[in-house]
Parts: sequence; C-alpha cells; structure tokens
Amino acid sequence: MATAPWFVLGPNTLLSLYGLIRGPDRTVPTPAEDWRAAVVDVVVPCFREEDNIVLCLASVAAQSFKVRQVILVDDGSGDRTVERAKRFAADAGLSLLVIERTTSIGKTPTIKRQAREFDHDVEFILDADTFLEDERYIERCVEELYQGVGIASACGTILPMRQRDRDALAARPALAEHVGGDGFHDPFLDKRRGLKGIWWRLTNLYRETLYLFLQRFIYRGQMVFCGSITNPVGCAVAYRRKYIVDLFDKYEPLFGDDLTNSEDIFIGFALNSEGYRNIQLDDVVARTEEPEAGRIPRQLYLWSSSFLQSCYYFDPLLRSPFKSLKRWRAHRRESEGEPGQTIQDKRKIKEQYRQAFGEKVTIEMGRPVGWVVFLSALEKVGFPTALIVMVLMQWWEPLAVTILAEAIISVGVLIGISPGRRVRAFFKAIAVAPIRYLLLMADAVTIARFAGDLWITGNRQWRK
Repeated sequence: MATAPWFVLGPNTLLSLYGLIRGPDRTVPTPAEDWRAAVVDVVVPCFREEDNIVLCLASVAAQSFKVRQVILVDDGSGDRTVERAKRFAADAGLSLLVIERTTSIGKTPTIKRQAREFDHDVEFILDADTFLEDERYIERCVEELYQGVGIASACGTILPMRQRDRDALAARPALAEHVGGDGFHDPFLDKRRGLKGIWWRLTNLYRETLYLFLQRFIYRGQMVFCGSITNPVGCAVAYRRKYIVDLFDKYEPLFGDDLTNSEDIFIGFALNSEGYRNIQLDDVVARTEEPEAGRIPRQLYLWSSSFLQSCYYFDPLLRSPFKSLKRWRAHRRESEGEPGQTIQDKRKIKEQYRQAFGEKVTIEMGRPVGWVVFLSALEKVGFPTALIVMVLMQWWEPLAVTILAEAIISVGVLIGISPGRRVRAFFKAIAVAPIRYLLLMADAVTIARFAGDLWITGNRQWRK
C-alpha cells in the first residue's frame, strides 16, 4: 500500500479516472498453458502467530483450488504456532511441511529460499495473520496468472480483519470439526476489550477507507490504463515461481537480502522493470489483521520508505514519462513496418498490454506503468512539502481551500465506489480525514530519513 496518494486531488487520481473512463482492454486472452494443471504451494511465513495460524490454515483448507502442500516457515517464534498448525493440518487433511528456524531471518529470504528449493509452478505467499475470505481466492489468482506469459503476480482485494470476519471463519466446517464440541474460543476477544478495542476499531476504520479508495479506484484505474499496478499486496499473493527465481538470481549478487523495507514493493518494481505485470482482482477478498494504532506510523514508514527506495533502485522505470515520445515513435515505426527499434515481441498468442521483456527495454524506452511510479513519487514528495511551505509561510487561505477541495473529492470518490453503503461511506470518510492528514505530515519524516540515508549516512541496509 506504499504508493497511496496522500492527497486525493492529484495526478494519480486523474490518471486512474482517465483509465476508468476509457474502459478495459477488449483483447481476448488465449493462454498458452492450462492453469488447472499448475502445481501450487502455499508458503506461510510466521512469527509468533499462535492466535492466528489455525484460522489462516482453515481458510486454505476451504479453498476450491486444492494446493499441493502448505509450507509453514516458522521464523523463530518460540510459541505454540507450529504445534497448533500441525494439529489442525492433521485434522483437516492438509499436507503440511514445517520449516523451523531458531532465529528470525525475515520474510525476503523466506520467499527466496522456498522459490529456489521447491519445484512448484506458483508460489502463493500467505501471511499467517491473513485469511482468505473467498473460497475461490487461490483459484482466481492462479487462473489470472496463466492468462498471459507477461503476468507475474496476482492478488485479490485486501481489507482489514473485523471480529465478525474472524467469527465467520471460525464457523467453517474444517475448524468446527477440529475443535469438536468445545467450540472455538478466539483469544482476540479478550485482547480487544476496553480501550484497546476502541483503538483497534479506529485503526480498522482508517485502513478500510484507505484500502477501498486505493483498490477500488486508484489501482483499478491503473490496471486499465497501463495493465499493471506498481506492486502486489504481499500478504496474499500468487507469484510465477520461475520469475521470482530469476529476480533473486539477478539482484542477490547486488543487494544480498537487503532489498527494501518491504519485500513486495521491491519485487513489484523489479517485475515491472522486466516488462511483467502485477494484477489485482476485485472479485475475491482476503482479510488481514492490521497493526495496533501505536504501530501504524512504523508500518507506514516501512511501506513509504520502501517505495522511495525502489524508486532509487529502479530509476529507469521512474523516468519512463520522459521517454514517452521515443516509445510512441517506436510504436509508429513498428506499425508502419519500418526498420528500427521494436518494442513488441511477435507472438501468435494475443495478450493484453503486451510488452517486450528485459530491463534493457525499460532503460531505452521506459514502461507505461512508469507513469504511475513517477506520479506517485511526485505526490509523495510534493504534497507534504507543499503543506509545510503553506504553514511556514502562513498561507492559511490557500491551505484551507486545498484541504477543503481535497476532502470533498475524497468523500465523493468513496461514496461513488460504495454502492449500497453510501451513507456509511460518507461518515467514514469524514471520520478518518484528521488521521490521514496527521499521517501525511508524518510522511515528511520518512522523506527526510530517506534523504539522509542517501546523502548523509550512505545507509543501504534496507531489509524486511
């Protein structure tokens, strides 16, 4: 979620709006491979998730697409995570392989190792605190991956986990049979009483509003405009394994495991730079546990800083808009049959948003998704700076007009993408506005810290 435009009134919103108005590509895909024959392993990285792991595995057991195995990677938890996972898997008939570590090494090395050490076609990454609400979630992601060779990742819509979602999952047959007549006692019920419960609900309210705006408007518009989003949401995402292996083989000698502060953002940028696509589906949903209110600033720092770090590493992708004219001329020469730089592979299989593969093409011609990267970076740095300047210069009237106009547009967008719940969406948008502006100013600290890493300390040990 790192590429969230803090201000709704911005160029990324206009780009997405244009994409939505123009409508999706009408090209009918003709896949070269049958997605139903794909071998899929679910990799569950976990660290002290004994209160979530059974619910997570129950959502996998209920999937319509039967995976080969679940690979549980315990990152030195030291609690009952593994014990509870093994018990449930035995009762539910899940093939479970447990990899236990004595110390934590992080999520990035976990994804890399499992991609290299196993022979599955699709590596489905599922965080232990994330549950697949739709029983067709994995099926739809795998199906979408195989719509074209240029699609490297696919995820569904990600929303915050509410208590009623946990209750609904606990009532599913696999979990009900596991606990027998004792019933399932959710430990989170005890943890979210009183003030903690209030903070948790406030966090969910803010995150749900942000997620809906991003995924139902911004990302959807980007998908139809350039065929990809900058990065998949890493808590429930399917990757084509061979592309991930190639990615780590290329970048490990350069960075080791110090990619960025959020692995899914770096992976998404790297895939885009190679000419692949990151797809988000809006017809299946996963629910994820949000960090407590006090941890939100740190989590936002990780996402935001990772986006800036990825912009630094993939500078040719960031500069794509400045190569648009060159790319347009190459398209024109190619369509007219003239010799020169070609940017399309000649293929018998039709595929939406087809691009030539390779970083060399990105360096020479840029990518359409580079517009999204450039505009997101412009917003992330420009808007906090503009607000700070207005405050320092005491330009109160322009500041008030800017905030008012932005608030009106944001409320309007949320109402528009919430059919059947428009009144509730209105009040939610109003309620979370102060939180959003506070976090916008906090992002200025992230920008300053990133600048310090680049030009003062020289720190490049960015890792999750």
